[in-house]
Amino acid sequence: MKYSDSYLISIQYLGFRFHGWQKQKNVMSLHEMVDKTLGFVFSHKDFKTLGSSRTDSKVSANTYFFQLFTNELVEEKEFLTSFNCNAPSDLKVLTLKNISTPFNIIQSSKVKEYHYYFSQGAKNHPFSAALLVGFLDTLDIDLMQRGAKLFEGTHYFHKYCTEPSENTIFKRDILSCTIEVNDILTANFFPETSYVLKVRGIGFLRYQIRLMMGVLVELGKHEVSLDFITNSLREDNDRKFLRNIAPGSGLQLYHVEFK
Repeated sequence: MKYSDSYLISIQYLGFRFHGWQKQKNVMSLHEMVDKTLGFVFSHKDFKTLGSSRTDSKVSANTYFFQLFTNELVEEKEFLTSFNCNAPSDLKVLTLKNISTPFNIIQSSKVKEYHYYFSQGAKNHPFSAALLVGFLDTLDIDLMQRGAKLFEGTHYFHKYCTEPSENTIFKRDILSCTIEVNDILTANFFPETSYVLKVRGIGFLRYQIRLMMGVLVELGKHEVSLDFITNSLREDNDRKFLRNIAPGSGLQLYHVEFK
């Protein structure tokens, strides 16, 4: 069906109770919840939505975009009020922009910034579980910071992807990759010191960030070396994906910039 109007919409969500963005049978997804909320906003289902990308189960988003196709003009202020009144408390719409020129949210070039929030040592307060992963081992943070920088640049990420297709492109560009003290997400039940892995790039593979975090944790426990990471990113790596996938709850799609 052809629609007359198109809108770019940004949202925030806590992913802890959702099974990722993509609609699936017998589980709740973000896409399903967004469409359900829009059904209440418009009082009909004569619309279509496309997400900018998939996210994994329990992964949250500070900024996520989807494209709305409809046959009616939508006024921003009224839409934001109605959507947020009908959406659950772990989902919030931020902006709505009419797109007058041809635009494909899936094929458009975009820079994404992901954050992975974590702590080390003592077990965290249970309330932290939805946002912050607590690794019980004592981690060598300085070494992990050096390891994170090794991901910057153009590399081959065969070992940092699960279930690739025959057309998957493994050569990817990482614009920046750092580990810093977390001063972004704060709460009185968070540990006194926590950390965030920040990764910026153009296009990511399935589980790529969580596999990167997994190997950095192994590095922090002195189970692998800096050379191990360097060799894992070479074009002639053994192309067997790494097995230590960090939990999804610590991962957050922080920002998306359309080019």
